[in-house]
Amino acid sequence: MVGMGGNNTTGLVNTIQNTDFNGVDAILSVTPYYNKPTQEGLFQHFKMVAEACPVPIILYNVPGRTGVNMDADTTLRIANLSDKVVAIKEASGDLSQFAKIINNAPAHFKLISGDDGLTLPSVVIGSIGVISVIANALPEKLSQLTHASLTGNITLASQLHLQMGEMLKLIFREGNPGGVKSLMEMMGKAKNQLRLPLVPVSATTNSLIKDELKRMS
Repeated sequence: MVGMGGNNTTGLVNTIQNTDFNGVDAILSVTPYYNKPTQEGLFQHFKMVAEACPVPIILYNVPGRTGVNMDADTTLRIANLSDKVVAIKEASGDLSQFAKIINNAPAHFKLISGDDGLTLPSVVIGSIGVISVIANALPEKLSQLTHASLTGNITLASQLHLQMGEMLKLIFREGNPGGVKSLMEMMGKAKNQLRLPLVPVSATTNSLIKDELKRMS
């Protein structure tokens, strides 16, 4: 899955039309950022993307980063536009919005949580999983949580959800990906290096993450 999004619709369409999609299963396309389009603007944007893209499309709604929330009605309108639009990574954090999409989506369209901390409750109401941050560091635990949720083992899923709760809070304490990079370096998985304007988390947060990792081990 390749990330292909932007806030210049014509430019994005041109990029899609000039891309070799050999070996690409789908694209993940974020809502336009910064220029804060209306709901109609969002619909028209993704209509053009769907017309241009030769592979399935997963929408990505993340208002905390883009400055605009794509509401449930707009998501459903886009989903009904084409069966090429197969899912949404929904990171609004609004479970009522999740529920409206899940309840009214066409059969070909699924919701995927974009918030690690909502994996369990989102699956309970019908999402198919999560596109995760913490899985970069703790893939086994996050996978266990997701599969337990999907198979109805709510006791195990709840235990894992509670075990991971504090770490999830800490890795987002100073934004993403600073927190998870700190955690991954402690685990020997990656270097704690970011490109400006992002910087590593503070010594205080780093220490808290280290203490929580010891507790979880």
